Amino acid sequence: MLQKRLDDFRVLFPREGNMQTDALVYISRNLEPEPEALQQLINAASIPNVRKALATPDIHTGFGVPIGSIVAMPNEIIPSAVGYDINCGMRLMTTPLMRGDVDVRRLADSIHRNIPLGEGKKNIKVSNSEMRLIVERGVRSMGDWARANPKLEKVWDEDEYQSDMEKIEERGSMAGRIEALSNRAIERGLDQIGTLGGGNHFIEIQEVKSIADEKLAAAFGLKKGQIVVMIHSGSRGLGHQIGGDYMHRAAGAAGKKAPDRSLGFFCVESSDGKDYIAAMHAAANFAFVNRQTMAMLVRREFRYLYGSMPMPLIYDVPHNMAKMEKHGGEHLWVHRKGATRAFPKHRMQGSPYSHLGQPVIIPGSMGTASYLLLGTDTGSESLYSVNHGAGRTMSRTAAAGKSRRRDGKAIKAGSISDERFEETMRGIYLVCEDRRTIKEEAPDAYKDIDEVINVVVGAGLAALVARMVPLAVLKG
Repeated sequence: MLQKRLDDFRVLFPREGNMQTDALVYISRNLEPEPEALQQLINAASIPNVRKALATPDIHTGFGVPIGSIVAMPNEIIPSAVGYDINCGMRLMTTPLMRGDVDVRRLADSIHRNIPLGEGKKNIKVSNSEMRLIVERGVRSMGDWARANPKLEKVWDEDEYQSDMEKIEERGSMAGRIEALSNRAIERGLDQIGTLGGGNHFIEIQEVKSIADEKLAAAFGLKKGQIVVMIHSGSRGLGHQIGGDYMHRAAGAAGKKAPDRSLGFFCVESSDGKDYIAAMHAAANFAFVNRQTMAMLVRREFRYLYGSMPMPLIYDVPHNMAKMEKHGGEHLWVHRKGATRAFPKHRMQGSPYSHLGQPVIIPGSMGTASYLLLGTDTGSESLYSVNHGAGRTMSRTAAAGKSRRRDGKAIKAGSISDERFEETMRGIYLVCEDRRTIKEEAPDAYKDIDEVINVVVGAGLAALVARMVPLAVLKG
């Protein structure tokens, strides 16, 4: 495939063959993208009627399109360009506590007792009628059911709830429709509210290690040495089922028009297209409610141990979504898969951040730094989009090896030794459900987050505010 490096932060793949548009990758010379991921981006640029195909510096191979990509089309929507974990996203909350104020181990263990970690776990069970409220109204529905829930009624704070909604993308509520969901999707979600999930999902107790812009940091209530909490989770089994259901339907709907069956798409005006949008919104609402619920439970543990305190939300932002937006005078369905919206202040009117711009939350891998940035006007080239994390450099099996399920005996060695894993996690308290597989998420399995952020800032996609490091990591 032809490619041309434009500068230190951009590589262009000019339109050729079946491509409908150029493909642009934001990446430095120090980051090496997988050839398969690049080919997936080229394939996405070959979908009929596609307007933009972009990739962020965390690009790595996914299903259909790479993770860390932005694909824009005027009248079509692509389920695989959203992914399985619809509205997987990040949430960042501050506390008034400083590093020396907290017993990190006690706090992490306390949170773990109330939030199940790992795949297939259960927590708060809701009725079918409550599920309808959740998937059709999102966080806006919580006043109607959460205040009466035995696990949530004692931690319900109406003022905090109202304040949180203002700092969630879409105010935590999109136009979902439960009839667009399969019975299996609904069943899988009935008892998963308030659960973290597995894979790269996490809850971290972090310390603000450095401030890049004192004025901006102060606007977010941040200072060096402060304790903050980051939550990374999505729509759980419900969202995964919706993703799979509609990817299967899209493979047949697009027929030979798509360059690959995994890139099947719907016309947004078709019945399938309307159903998928409603189902995607329903999964997004479920994910918003899930993160809001976990935030309430985390706050309860902080306050139980350290007394009543404000724990305001900075922002809650998805990184697996498709939205209709106007760019360059054209209305486009912008798919961000493993990519985060990063709007400048003029596109944040009506929100608490109309004077600043959108907060952008980019975590590293387990054991490495995470960042808070701010959307800027100079990000228009990427349709105001940045990466959602560091991006994998090796598969989970390559990192951790392979074990027999029945007895856990290793049958294939991984690239990351126990000694190396312990070295990279030194000084960080780890709470996890499965010590056999945790090396799948080891820092060495991911790109260098500092170099990734250097690309984001160098390319003018976002402005750096603060850098946080983990003190405790809770993972499935």
